[in-house]
Order: sequence, then C-alpha cells, then structure tokens
Amino acid sequence: MSPPLRIAGVYVLFAAIWIWCSDRALDALVPDVGLRMELQTLKGWVFVLVTGAMLYWMIRKDVRRLQLGNRRLRQGREQALRVLVTAMDVRHQETGHHSERVARMATELARLDGVRGRALDELRLGALLHDIGKLALPDTILTKPGPLDEGEIALMRQHPRIGHELLQQVDFLRGSSAVPYGHHERWDGGGYPQGLRGEAIPLAARIFSVIDVWDALITERAYKPAWPEAQVLDYLREVAGSQLDPRLVELFLAHYATLKQAAPAQQVA
Repeated sequence: MSPPLRIAGVYVLFAAIWIWCSDRALDALVPDVGLRMELQTLKGWVFVLVTGAMLYWMIRKDVRRLQLGNRRLRQGREQALRVLVTAMDVRHQETGHHSERVARMATELARLDGVRGRALDELRLGALLHDIGKLALPDTILTKPGPLDEGEIALMRQHPRIGHELLQQVDFLRGSSAVPYGHHERWDGGGYPQGLRGEAIPLAARIFSVIDVWDALITERAYKPAWPEAQVLDYLREVAGSQLDPRLVELFLAHYATLKQAAPAQQVA
C-alpha cells in the first residue's frame, strides 16, 4: 500500500471508531442534553488535536524514509560518478586522483567565497566532472608527451563544449555544466570556447579555474615536470586580472594553507 493511501486509510478508520465510540459513550454517560452538546464541541477539538498529532507523526516518518532513500540515491550516483572520474584520470595519466583533488579544493574555495546550498553542490559535481568532455578525444592527444600541433590544439579545445553537452543530457547534472563549459575562459576574454570576459564567466567556472591552474602547475604531467610551489604562487599573482579573476586569486592566496588541507597532503608539492 502506498504511503498516501495508508495514511488516508488510517485516518478514516480512526475517525470512524472515534465518532462511533465517543457518541455512544456520551449518550450513555451524560443524560443532560446541554452538557452533552458542550462535550461534543470539546470532543471535536480533542479529535482535531489527536488526529493532527497522529498525521504529523505518520507523515514525518514517511518523509524521513523518503529523505533516507533520496540520500542513498545521491550517494549511489556520486559513487558511480567517482568511478567514472577515476577511470578518466587513469586514462588521461593524471596525477593522484586529480579530479577528486581539485573538486575538494574548489568546493572549499567556493565556501570561503560565500557559495552555499544547491549552487555549492552543483559546483562540486561540475568540478569533479570538469574534463568529462575529454572522453571524446583520442589518447594520442591526451597523453602526448610534447606540445600539441595546431590541429590537435583545435581538437583539444572542443572538450569544454562536449562536456557541457554531455551534462545537459542528465537532469541532475545540468546545473553543474558551468564548470566544464567555462573553466578555460579567461578573465581578459582570451579564453575558449565562448570567449567570455570578466564576470560574464560563471562564478563556479572562475572559482574552479584558480584551482585548476594551481593544480596543473604544481603536479607533474605527461608533458611537463611539477613546478616549485613558490613559482606556482608567483605565477598565480602574475596572471590575476588577465587569465584569472583577481579577487578569487587573492582569496585563494589568503587561505592557501586551509585550501591545501582540502586536498590529499601527499599530492601537494
């Protein structure tokens, strides 16, 4: 039996028993008609209070069960996404769970910037899936040890659009597509694929870009060695206002020690 039908059935049964029993009890115990009318009014208020409490308890119980089921469903979906992302990182030869690491740090930077609720959840999933569009690219490009040629660069620059289109096909991920679509835009308008400038770039993408640039430089990649930490931080200061949102770079640097703790310690140089 469905929860609404069960609740309605219990309510009707309780109401029928209450009315039948209470009416007969009053008829048998209270011969005075005036007093009986007053007690009928009191009985009605008692009925409202008791049934209200009963319905609240039953509905709350069902809501909790639905919330638990929804939480388990979300956890299952995220576990499946993390398996996919881990496979992506392995295929792309990324270092030390790159996607999980940058998702954690981007989420923490977003919290520091005041992002909350659904927007924070969408940013977190978007950060986790920021490179999902690379699934459509050949391994010869993704793992090439040297610089890409012009044709390969043009193909590589398709992955934000592809990632956006993939996430738009999944209801619960549509709001997360801003990060995959916008994390290669630049503050000065020289990025891709849309050439957005300044605050026209979604906030989630601007937040993630700071983390992504830091991570790309401080970790070893197939095409480059890891940079020293001091050099990476100097670079972020240098590109604040051109490549990256200067306000977010300042926030990142001000809370750098806290943000590093959000990533696995062994992965940070």
